[in-house]
Amino acid sequence: MTATDAVNSAIGTLYVVATPIGNLEDISARALRILNEVALIAAEDTRHSARLLQHFSIKTPLAACHEHNERDEGGRFIQRLLAGDSVALISDAGTPLISDPGYHLVRQARAACVRVVPVPGACALVAALCAAGLPSDRFIFEGFLPAKRTGRRSRLEQLRQEPRTLIFYEAPHRILDCLQDMASVFGGERVAVLGRELTKTFETLKGAPLAALEQWVAADANQQRGECVVVVAGCRAPEGEESVDDNARRVLKLLLAELPVKRAAAVAAEITGVRKNLLYQLALQEKS
Repeated sequence: MTATDAVNSAIGTLYVVATPIGNLEDISARALRILNEVALIAAEDTRHSARLLQHFSIKTPLAACHEHNERDEGGRFIQRLLAGDSVALISDAGTPLISDPGYHLVRQARAACVRVVPVPGACALVAALCAAGLPSDRFIFEGFLPAKRTGRRSRLEQLRQEPRTLIFYEAPHRILDCLQDMASVFGGERVAVLGRELTKTFETLKGAPLAALEQWVAADANQQRGECVVVVAGCRAPEGEESVDDNARRVLKLLLAELPVKRAAAVAAEITGVRKNLLYQLALQEKS
């Protein structure tokens, strides 16, 4: 064993542990073992996580690691890890770092050469996607949209021509406004699926065109409660046509300011993946 190996073997491990998003049966046997074995659990909300640990008779000490203290207080966890103690990072529900705290602690741990080990498990976006019946080979996760309507619509406009399946988290008190803005920006005919209270007693998975989904939620106050995931179909070009999204148009326009038409179209095709001939025709239109 080298000196470096000896040092590394004396350092603890940071485990990033997924916990249930509702149904406690979804926790893995490995997660339970890790939570029992580590010296400390870094939790988003210690009061919330204490109930989870009590249910499984886990007596490992808890310490707060949330968005308001993670940057400044992460050093105390790193000190424990460097002293040889292993630490488990958990959020209130699901996989840490996915619209939850943990990124700064993981980054600090890696910078300190601490081993970081994922312990996979429940994740609301994956649960919603696998049951939505929408294309899952390519998708993007946008997390929470801006809370105010102006910012929310602006972000949706940027995604309007995105061809991949879109996944959003939304708070229950904003879900109706969110669906209204999506119907307005994406078009009421765009198909979406609302996943609400996933894995819990009142789990809902409702798929419909956005306009109909908005009306359905507006008519039932119960659908405006609980944790929400919205999965939206990506933008599809009209039958027999191929579209050029806003990003490709922007790239082409910038290149046309510096390059001849043919070269600009070729470079834009390499950058965006859009067919060169399609971009060439668009470039000719721009120039004319």
